[in-house]
Amino acid sequence: MTGFELAQINIGRFHKPATDTANADFMNALDAVNAIADASDGFVWRLVGEGNNATDIAVSADDPNLAVNMSVWRDVESLAAFAYRSTDHLTIMRRRREWFEHMEFYMALWWVPAGHRPTVEEGVAKVTLLSVNGSTPDAFSFRQPFAAPDGMPAHPILDECA
Repeated sequence: MTGFELAQINIGRFHKPATDTANADFMNALDAVNAIADASDGFVWRLVGEGNNATDIAVSADDPNLAVNMSVWRDVESLAAFAYRSTDHLTIMRRRREWFEHMEFYMALWWVPAGHRPTVEEGVAKVTLLSVNGSTPDAFSFRQPFAAPDGMPAHPILDECA
């Protein structure tokens, strides 16, 4: 048992507003994919807005097409198992370019004290930190994970997953 959990954020900028019919396949898949995450081994928490997802939570007042996904997991391996081995999640991930603009930095991982639930502002700051400094213990990627501050090992995830 560790005193830390793994937080993650993904940010995306829709090509068109989230409610546009061009995004229907993505929006219609959210409940099923989120249910798989919720039931996954190692899942702890995810950000939820008015619906069963976070698409209505504002990331930036200046950019209404930005969407956020944040969650907390027991460890890197648990998150990776869901993100890269769940068929339903992979199907949506492979189609992300249909709905979202390319962003050089759109995700970050970081360790939080067990029980802490990160804010959107905290997550966005971690993406910025990763973009400025590269992977560090404060904000990292699957490709170069860091151990939890209490020494829980981080296992590098294969390049195919990063």
